[in-house]
Amino acid sequence: MQKLSRSKIELFLECPRCFWLDVKHGVKRPPGFPFTINNAVDFLLKQEFDHHRENGTPHPVMEKFKIDAVPFAHSEINTWRHNFTGIQFHHKPTDFLVFGAVDDIWQNSKGELIVVDYKATGANNHQIYDSYGRQMEIYQWLLTQNEFKVSSTGYFVFAKVNKADGFGMGEAVLPFNLFVEPYTGDHNWVPKALENAKATIDLEKSPDASPDCEYCSYREKAKAY
Repeated sequence: MQKLSRSKIELFLECPRCFWLDVKHGVKRPPGFPFTINNAVDFLLKQEFDHHRENGTPHPVMEKFKIDAVPFAHSEINTWRHNFTGIQFHHKPTDFLVFGAVDDIWQNSKGELIVVDYKATGANNHQIYDSYGRQMEIYQWLLTQNEFKVSSTGYFVFAKVNKADGFGMGEAVLPFNLFVEPYTGDHNWVPKALENAKATIDLEKSPDASPDCEYCSYREKAKAY
């Protein structure tokens, strides 16, 4: 059995060659800059939602956006949110142990679980990128495979920097505004993607790079010199 994270599935969809080099040979892409502000936002939001999880009450932002749910209380919630464990499922056709760490899970009045992802942004016009949607759909698939009743609608909680107020009138405080965007997911693509990823790992020779892969383009251009 081979572990395969949600991020590795996304890597496969971005570029089969980068995926093959990483998973089969341990040659990883150069790391990006750490998102320290994003990590701080995640930590603070989890603290706030955990307070309401303990009390069985909705967070004010859920009430503001009229979301019929409360943070889901479950003994495994911290395991599901941990980067190296997450929600797991053994996909027997590929022998992958697929896992992914969620930011949060809510539960609506129908008993359905709702996947929630936190995003920090400084952009004036935020955007739900395709990769965001796939991320949520993999979490929805994992929960479904673990025999939970899962809502097809998930939510992105955006913490947007309020640039208009500056640094809190000289108090060195960076204010954020919270808002929620719904997303309706369809995770039917996941099993086929896993099968294709398995076939790619089993290749002896490198697969073709994605034409949009900046990393492979850099390698090819650097090789010429």
